[in-house]
Amino acid sequence: MPVFRGRRAWCGCFKDDEPPEICVVEGGFTLQALTPTQPMPSGDELDTKFAELVEELDLTAPNKEAMLSLPAQKKWQIYCSRKMPLDQNDGPDAAAITQPPTAEHYIERLKDLVVHVSLSPEDSPSHELSSRLDNHAAFVDALKTALRTSTHSFVLRFVELDGLPALLNLLMQLDIRVANSSLHTSLIGCIKALMNNSMGRAHVLAHPTAIDTIARSLAADNIRTKISALEILGAVCLVPGGHRKVLQAMLHFQEYATERTRFQSIVNDLDRSTYAYRDNVNLKTALMSFVNAVLNYGPGQENLEFRLHLRYEFLMLGIQPVIDKLRTHENETLDRHLDFFEMVRAEDEKEFARRFNEEHVDTKSAGSMFELLRRKLSHSPAYPHMLSLLQHMLLLPYTGHSTEHWLLIDRVVQQVVLQVEQRPSSDLISDSDEPGKQLKLNNEQSTVHDPDVAPLQIDVGKLVRLLVKEEQLTQARKRADELERENFDVQSRLAKKEQELDLRMQEKEDLETGLARMRERLEKESAQHSQAVQRAQTAEMKAEDLQHRLQTEQQERARLERLVTEGSIPDDQKVAGLTGCNGAVSPPPPPPPMLKTVPPPPPPMAPAMLPPPPPPCPGAPPPPPSMAPAMAAPVAPKVELPKKNVPQPANPLKSFNWSKLPDAKLQGTVWSELDESKLYNNMELESIDKLFSAYQKNGVSTTDGSYEDLRVTGKNKQKVLSVIDGRRAQNCTILLSKLKMSDMDISKAILSMDSNEQLALDMVEQLLKFTPSAEERALLDEHSEDIESLARADRFLYEISKIPHYEQRLKSLHYKKRFMLTVNDLIPRITSVMEASREVARSRRLRKLLELVLALGNYMNRGARGNASGFRLASLNRLADTKSSAAKGTTLLHYLVQVIEKKFKDLLKLEDDIPHVREASKVSLGEMDKDIQMLRTGLADVAREIEFHRSSGPAQQGDRFLPVMREFHAQASVRFAELEDKFQDMKTRFDRAVRLFGEDGSVLQPDEFFGIFDSFLASFAEARNDNESFRRRQEEEEKRAKQEAELKKRTIERKNKSGLMSSVARNLGLKSSHNGGSSTGSGDAGGKGDNKGEFDDLISALRTGDVFGEDMAKFKRSRKARVLNGSAPGPGQTSPPRHGSLQREESGRERERTVRRQ
Repeated sequence: MPVFRGRRAWCGCFKDDEPPEICVVEGGFTLQALTPTQPMPSGDELDTKFAELVEELDLTAPNKEAMLSLPAQKKWQIYCSRKMPLDQNDGPDAAAITQPPTAEHYIERLKDLVVHVSLSPEDSPSHELSSRLDNHAAFVDALKTALRTSTHSFVLRFVELDGLPALLNLLMQLDIRVANSSLHTSLIGCIKALMNNSMGRAHVLAHPTAIDTIARSLAADNIRTKISALEILGAVCLVPGGHRKVLQAMLHFQEYATERTRFQSIVNDLDRSTYAYRDNVNLKTALMSFVNAVLNYGPGQENLEFRLHLRYEFLMLGIQPVIDKLRTHENETLDRHLDFFEMVRAEDEKEFARRFNEEHVDTKSAGSMFELLRRKLSHSPAYPHMLSLLQHMLLLPYTGHSTEHWLLIDRVVQQVVLQVEQRPSSDLISDSDEPGKQLKLNNEQSTVHDPDVAPLQIDVGKLVRLLVKEEQLTQARKRADELERENFDVQSRLAKKEQELDLRMQEKEDLETGLARMRERLEKESAQHSQAVQRAQTAEMKAEDLQHRLQTEQQERARLERLVTEGSIPDDQKVAGLTGCNGAVSPPPPPPPMLKTVPPPPPPMAPAMLPPPPPPCPGAPPPPPSMAPAMAAPVAPKVELPKKNVPQPANPLKSFNWSKLPDAKLQGTVWSELDESKLYNNMELESIDKLFSAYQKNGVSTTDGSYEDLRVTGKNKQKVLSVIDGRRAQNCTILLSKLKMSDMDISKAILSMDSNEQLALDMVEQLLKFTPSAEERALLDEHSEDIESLARADRFLYEISKIPHYEQRLKSLHYKKRFMLTVNDLIPRITSVMEASREVARSRRLRKLLELVLALGNYMNRGARGNASGFRLASLNRLADTKSSAAKGTTLLHYLVQVIEKKFKDLLKLEDDIPHVREASKVSLGEMDKDIQMLRTGLADVAREIEFHRSSGPAQQGDRFLPVMREFHAQASVRFAELEDKFQDMKTRFDRAVRLFGEDGSVLQPDEFFGIFDSFLASFAEARNDNESFRRRQEEEEKRAKQEAELKKRTIERKNKSGLMSSVARNLGLKSSHNGGSSTGSGDAGGKGDNKGEFDDLISALRTGDVFGEDMAKFKRSRKARVLNGSAPGPGQTSPPRHGSLQREESGRERERTVRRQ
């Protein structure tokens, strides 16, 4: 390659060698001759404020110096023109001024946009999706404008708040529907705008995946998106270090798009001529500018081998026929890029041929290339190695993975070619004194330092030694892993055995406790059995005695009845009566016979004629009432009261629940003097009929606020009678509608104790609220003959009122249904407290943790608080209250977590030792006591109800209370006894666990005791997360500091040499610094001296082809000189240009003259 390719790489266009001077005005403001309204501050304060203003403008170094060297008055005028309008917004009218969105606002919106785009339903209508995407695109366009026009501080704030990752994340989340929308184009535009700022460009280039993400946009079908991505990638090739990132990005895109080669998509898009690709010259131009940038910058700027290697990829993809086809567009800018591609290719091929003293090398012919290689190496020491290489390649298998073998050889040779640099033979050092050393490259004299040239360094000896060490290290690691696994297995088995031992010990304690309880219960039941036997014997003796007395009484009664029938009492009866006085207590006489069996009594005797009764014997019961006086007493005449003349109501009325006096008790009372019949004429009986009608109202309101009954609103409607409270009847009707059962079905279900499970528990609870009271039963019984006219609720209450002991029966049913639910709810709570008590008492990790906290506390505390042997468990949750005085946000708990993570990693599994603590912390002992007492009381109520039904005689048809509830009571009694035993065990074990930690079991409840551990575990986990977040932030800060240091180092290195960007700046017409060092358009991608908008200048120059103009001008001058001389090229000279090239050259000169005339 000619030497001039390394001197300049920018502009020149098709005119003179030196481009016209471009005057650039920085700052974006207009200086006006104005008088500041504010007084000028002191010199130091003015310099500080003005320096902040200049820093926000992001000016180049020379312009900064020029601005800072202005007079003080001019500085104050500029500052007032820029700052004062903004400061005035703090006045009274500041609320009316809309402040521009901040960087935080844009970043939050971007994060929300990621969620909205990723959650967009796939079946959304196209117009709705389009509308949403347009709204999103408008927001992203606003962000693009802000990045372009806002101050440097805004862009810096946007970058510091991770705005770039937010943009890239949104680009990664775009699906196939969104990727072809304007939103995608706007996002690429935001990245382009960000790269116009020095800090933004530095962050984009330093981001590990930014360029890869941009390259993925090449897969979009949107032409504008694809052009923007190509322009960014092409411009990045011109930035130092960017060429390598672009090549890596194309490799990433090859994998992302599942292409065969990395530039396949580029060539395919160049060749496409369908639909939007047919006449889109801008896309073809962007593609060719990208191809030329990739080939001629980075390592390709100086290295012929790299250009040939990279161009060969494009040629293998068929780019040459595509270029010939692109000539048909006849576009000046596109032709410029095509001419440059062909010119550089022709020059490189001639340079390559001159190495073999040939005019042309046919790279398409294997025979020609082998012949050249043979002639070049036939008389060199490398010839045997070439033969050996060919022989071994012949030995390669031609089946199976033969393609991969050749691919590997190809890749290795490519790397060797790219790494070998042309140097004199003296650079190859051979040291005979050190036979272990062979040929080596003198890296200190290497002239190529770009990392793209040497992506891979191969040192076979070093690799072999490393492989041996790797094998040894692998074996050592394998052995260490085996030992670690064995150790882990041993520890696991030991922990398992310890758990089994704890379990067996616990089972032993449970069995001993159960055995003691069963022994106690057996003794108690044995004593009860003995007492029951004694009571049975006593009852049997009493029964025999009663039976004997009953027989005696029956005989005596028969004898008395016989005497009464005969109408006389013999003397022996009198004697028996007298002798009975001397004995013990005589049995009570039999009851007298019914009055209707006694004949009419004789006329009564005079009192004087009656003999006096004998005195009663002491201790004897009173004699039975005499039959004579009873029969002789006159019967009281029946009081007949006149029938009252009470008007009849027009319809049945509600009953007045009073207590009526019997007629026999009215004589001599005030009631016998009252006569209410005369009051009916003065009473508004119609009002009573209307207000207290027994019929249900239809809800039709009258003018006076009352309700019309069904008689008034509809004569043809059926009358409904209701005797219970209206609201109660309404609620009952609602309940019945939910049950969807007839009154008879409900009665049968209650009688059968819901054997068919028709009534749910909540329905039974509601039915308990509608138990008929005594008053309601009385009212319903009065209307029993007209039951069909009663309302739905009245009929239901009447129906269930006929069930014996309805309320108690329903309560028993409710208890039966609720029993198992309550038991099943209590058992897990009891179990959790029992298991948690066992776990905290036996956990070795917990004891180790308490030991560690105790040591930490004794180390920190002095005086009365120090030298402690133990502490309250509640102190665990006060660890977070002790804050660090050196590290903000760090507490004693955070430090404890750090110590545990470093020294006691086994304690991190503390939660595995006490898994039931969290559930136990939710258990309230008071609520459990209440539930147990409710079960105990309910069971006693069921037993009493069973006894009542057993002693009530035969049950009515369908009544299954006794068989159902007897079976339930037997099962529930056993289950409740087990539950009560377990509850007592729980309290015993919990009390033991509390006392184990020195706490008072009568004060601490389970929710409080276990809540301490639960809160500590939660705080412990939160502290671990905080430490992890702090470590992550610290690593990111160290990484960022390292990147900034590396970036600063690269900046200093680039400033010490003239690079690509200096040439770019000169060709763009920017003035160099006075000392000839770094130019105003310095190539420091991360420095602060970059010109704002310079990245757009790179893209513009790349798009128009001005970036290749100088090289093209030199090619043309070289060819023109050869044509004018008319001499044939000799060895080492370039071949004459082709005819087509001359024609294009002539047309180029014509365009050049046209431009000069303009």
